[in-house]
Amino acid sequence: MSQPEKSVKQTPGKKRLVILISGTGSNLNAIIDGTADGRINAGIVAVISNRPDAAGLERATKAGIKTLGLDHKSFASREAFDEELQARIEEFRPDFVILAGFMRILTAPFVRHFQGRMLNIHPSLLPLYTGLNTHARALEAGDTRHGATVHFVTEDLDGGPAIAQALIPVLPGDTPEKLAGRLLIQEHILYPQVLHWLCDGKVTLEDSRVLLNGEALPECGVRINAV
Repeated sequence: MSQPEKSVKQTPGKKRLVILISGTGSNLNAIIDGTADGRINAGIVAVISNRPDAAGLERATKAGIKTLGLDHKSFASREAFDEELQARIEEFRPDFVILAGFMRILTAPFVRHFQGRMLNIHPSLLPLYTGLNTHARALEAGDTRHGATVHFVTEDLDGGPAIAQALIPVLPGDTPEKLAGRLLIQEHILYPQVLHWLCDGKVTLEDSRVLLNGEALPECGVRINAV
């Protein structure tokens, strides 16, 4: 049985972020830029990848951020990896754990430990299309719009409370690759915006409800339409 979510209220002040990646970390780049230019009131204290050769680690190193490659293949089980990952994250004393293209299904104890402090961005208008191949699935369904969702992470895969969504139109002749490319541009705007709200204490999670400036958001969160 899932444990109840914690009530999380953050007060203004520079926050500590640990970012988890598995690949190139394009959203990581947007977050690094956002912390560097002051749009996000936080510092990235570490970038950790389950793939030691992930390109995003090099980007973080160039930005002067501590990095760690923790190869999930060297662990006997998913549980063993998550236990070690949790311990290594806690060494950096983060306020928030940010998933930015972290391609691992996390175990329930790990998620519960960081409940209310862990965010993810998913390339669909949740609750539509959890999991993989979201762009192809949106096209196959004949959707006229597509998008990305920033949400709190819970034990339900891609099922945590939504904070905000970016919407884009599906255009004639779109392929999964074209759709993904256009959406990624909006992800790089959306994620830093949500982290700005979060680190300034404007976004809170209370009893599975997301509040922005004290007002409860709809289930889809804030919706931002891209032109």
